[in-house]
Amino acid sequence: MLSARSLFREILDNDESFRLFCSIAAGGESQGGWENGRIAALVPPSERALAPKIARHGADEDKHGRLFNALLRKRGLIPVAVPPATDYTMLLERHGIGLAHERLKRDEPLTERDIIVYLCHSRVTEQRAAEQMELLLRHFADHPHVGRAVRMICDDEVNHLAYTHEELLRFAAAGHGRLIQRTLRECALAEIRVYRDVSLAVMAHMGRILGWPRSRYALLAAGIHAVYAYERLAGWRRMATLRIPERRDPLGGPAAPAHEFA
Repeated sequence: MLSARSLFREILDNDESFRLFCSIAAGGESQGGWENGRIAALVPPSERALAPKIARHGADEDKHGRLFNALLRKRGLIPVAVPPATDYTMLLERHGIGLAHERLKRDEPLTERDIIVYLCHSRVTEQRAAEQMELLLRHFADHPHVGRAVRMICDDEVNHLAYTHEELLRFAAAGHGRLIQRTLRECALAEIRVYRDVSLAVMAHMGRILGWPRSRYALLAAGIHAVYAYERLAGWRRMATLRIPERRDPLGGPAAPAHEFA
């Protein structure tokens, strides 16, 4: 029977598919760490109080990248080059979502609008990350090799999502509600397209590695397209709404270390 648990189990149990999975995840997390680090360094004077939280977000992402690389080392594996079609963060940038890397490479302070755009991008992508990690947590929280990393990353992603809600609500209260609403919708609709395309590409690579028959890939592809159809119709709205989070000031302290994976 094809299920999320059996699919992930198959990927985790094979060295080559596990290597690709961790390499893709590590690359995306490390890129997020760099982006947040640059944004923290470039926040405008009016938002200097936000800089430590953005830096904490970046430190968490860097930590996640190290965790995925550590999982590879534990199995005696080295990272593999990430296929361009599976590079979620790069594809989001190409679709104009978030702040362009060329902008972040310049030593020019960001504007308040830039910070709002960044937070909207994070609100959408952290929703996806939190949902993915919650799925892994349900199935692999007690897994002897990946369980601890999954639990740690999942907790961080919940914090990141709460932080974006909290900060965007603050900006909305200051009169930026329409900009936030419009930007969240644009980001959400673009993200679901990128997520569909990346999911199809990842499954194609996994299928080749694991020797799946065409019928199995076709079934998975149909499921991915069905999810996209639902998200395009209504599911995107969960990424574009704001609410007061249960966790308050979730990024107000230093990033939790991951000494056990050193």
